[in-house]
Amino acid sequence: MFPKEFRYSPKNLKDLLTEMKDTSELMVDLAYSAMVYDDEDVAEEVLNLEDKMDTLDYQIKMVAMLSTRRVDEAEGLLGVLQVAACSENIANAAGDIAKIVLMNMGIPMELKVALREAEETIVRATVAAESPMSGRTLGDLELDLETGMWIIAIRRNEDWIYDPDKETRLRQGDVLIARGHDEGVTLFFEMATTRKFVPREIEHNKILKDLEHAVDIIVDMKNMSELSVGLAYSAILFDNEDIAYEVSALESEMDSMKYELQHWVLETAKHFEDVNMLRGILHLASASEAISDAAYGIADTVLRDIELHPIITLAVRNSEEVITRLQVEKCSPIVGKTFFELKLETETGLHVMAIKRADRWVYAPKGNTIVQAGDMLIARGSRIGEGALIEMCECKLNQ
Repeated sequence: MFPKEFRYSPKNLKDLLTEMKDTSELMVDLAYSAMVYDDEDVAEEVLNLEDKMDTLDYQIKMVAMLSTRRVDEAEGLLGVLQVAACSENIANAAGDIAKIVLMNMGIPMELKVALREAEETIVRATVAAESPMSGRTLGDLELDLETGMWIIAIRRNEDWIYDPDKETRLRQGDVLIARGHDEGVTLFFEMATTRKFVPREIEHNKILKDLEHAVDIIVDMKNMSELSVGLAYSAILFDNEDIAYEVSALESEMDSMKYELQHWVLETAKHFEDVNMLRGILHLASASEAISDAAYGIADTVLRDIELHPIITLAVRNSEEVITRLQVEKCSPIVGKTFFELKLETETGLHVMAIKRADRWVYAPKGNTIVQAGDMLIARGSRIGEGALIEMCECKLNQ
């Protein structure tokens, strides 16, 4: 295969950075989807998007170089280029996950099922003729508010629609791939198919028992790598060193988890006649750790006090997935309630990544975490969900 030829075309720097962020995050979601459902078509598309990222990376470097004439201008764009490079690294890691499918590396079914139950999971469903989704646009449906799920891809006959917008109209027979909180899976599946969602059960055996710990580590690594990326973008959006330091701590923890996983896989290998079943696990762990490394690279712009060009914050806010910060007032109706009671993910489609409470931070809050007056919530999701969260948290006026 001959190397792809790049050609420069004038583009807006902010738009390029936004597109790189959105594309890299879409690739991670599609790569996990391809692996969980053994879908080679989706895996191939991830690699096609990797080529697109190479082109975007070339374009953003060219635009940056042509935009500078003085040292201070060049220094101002250092952070932009570092964030772009980290987005490219996230895309490369997604490509590595997709290759697990294309190279037929082994992934135990136990892990595929466990990944569907991660903090942010992937679900696939086919639109039935009698589904309320059939014939309606995504803008009309507002699925993120109704189910807490976000459609990232649609398969229509032999064609794929990636990252559909609010004008996309769903049809009977469309195969939907959606991402979101596990609480929304049942709602989304039943709405699309009009059938009850039945989780797949795995028969427990000796091999599963030996692999159990390794599977748990992989799921934790997936959750932590995605949290790292979200927190890294939060750190640069709000120019917050506390959040950036947490990304650094998560990156160190990911290294330890990777080493621990390698040990467990080698211990388990003696129970397998075909150790190919374990190759995919090691490959997936390396890719997850690479995503965490890239997230640290983004947060590093804050830790090293690299000038945060306004283009970076504009690009993050202009992204498909927005990051929002909200102060909980004493009069807010959510004060005193747990996250489980509020069901923020299914009610707003937003995922709360962190809470600042007085002088400390609570990262990845659990269902039993109680919201307190004065809490600062940092969440990510859709713009519609952002509005829903603000409305849910605002103080109610006495009639």
